[in-house]
Amino acid sequence: MAANVGIVGIGHTIFGNSSEYDLSDVLAYAATDALQDAGYLEKRKEIDQLVVGNMASGLFCHQSAVASSVISRMDMEPVPAELVENGPASGASAVKIGYMAVASGLADVVLVVAGEVMRKVTGWLATDYVATMLHTEAEYNMGLTLPAFGGMFTRMYMEKYGLTERDLALLAVKNHDNGAKNKYAHIQLPCTIEAIADGPEADVVNTYVAEPLRMYSTCPVSDGAAALLLVNMDSPRAQEFKKKPVRIAGVASATDTHCVHNRKDPLKLEAVRIAAEKAYKMAGLSPKDISFAELHDAFSILELAISEEVGFFERGKSFLAVRNGETEINGRLPINTSGGLKSKGHPVGGTGVSQVVELVRQLRGEAEEGRQVKEPKYGMSVNFGGFGNNIVSVICARD
Repeated sequence: MAANVGIVGIGHTIFGNSSEYDLSDVLAYAATDALQDAGYLEKRKEIDQLVVGNMASGLFCHQSAVASSVISRMDMEPVPAELVENGPASGASAVKIGYMAVASGLADVVLVVAGEVMRKVTGWLATDYVATMLHTEAEYNMGLTLPAFGGMFTRMYMEKYGLTERDLALLAVKNHDNGAKNKYAHIQLPCTIEAIADGPEADVVNTYVAEPLRMYSTCPVSDGAAALLLVNMDSPRAQEFKKKPVRIAGVASATDTHCVHNRKDPLKLEAVRIAAEKAYKMAGLSPKDISFAELHDAFSILELAISEEVGFFERGKSFLAVRNGETEINGRLPINTSGGLKSKGHPVGGTGVSQVVELVRQLRGEAEEGRQVKEPKYGMSVNFGGFGNNIVSVICARD
């Protein structure tokens, strides 16, 4: 029987520009923060496993063997260490691997840290490096990028369901309001619907990035890292930590075709649906049980599409829920309480762990004033790799 796995420590850097720092230092900072949160810093050499999530340290930082480097930066030898790479889903994949190590009995205490330093290169190069996850000949060589896919997906959704650019602006207002209260967020500034959609200068303030996606519908290029300390809740070692564990109730992943044009319906994110269904089954839950969610909104349209695929709303109806305020902090189902990738930021390899850190903060009741969900019991995250071709979903519980 698999062990119960809990999270007893969380760590996080401020997202933004950390280009003056070494990637290993950024990762070590978040990892140290998690160990201090758990009261386990002095016992760090007793950890059974380190799992590092990162997408492209070789491209962004000209650095490889990151897991080994973090071990030495933290004086943790001889703790075993491995690197997990799964595009923008690298973070949640690292959580999944850490979970598997504990649940299988291979380890009792596992440190998971994930992050990226992207701003050592220009924004143009960062966009190009991220685009290398696309099919080399059928997509990348044709000039496609992730924002281009986001724009095409958004246009298709608009034409089929009636979404407007103003609806996307409403999402930005919601998520910027949450991010403005998040001490870790890259963009800690609110915005108004008048400034980015309704006012006379809106087209200047909110310019197109990949039509119909505008600047306020896309995430910033971010640096940063986040970390979790996992423990076997059935082991005597679970008593060694100062924080009560937040249980990982479900974790699952799924894939879809590498080439988007090979999908029967490009508007259906099948891997999202399957990963969510598997996570629900593992947790013994359904969509109606979820108190709040962190959904991968590198482009605002994805918050809407993912929320439908995981069963929160009917297909083509999620933007109506946003209009009605249902996904705000005090709404029926708060989504992206952290500010989401849109406001909190998106250091690609680190986002999945950052999402789970937010689940834990909310379930502990430790979110900042003004963005704490009232008495949450279950939180769900969806980390989105490629353009929907590799998805990891995590459900956490406050027991």
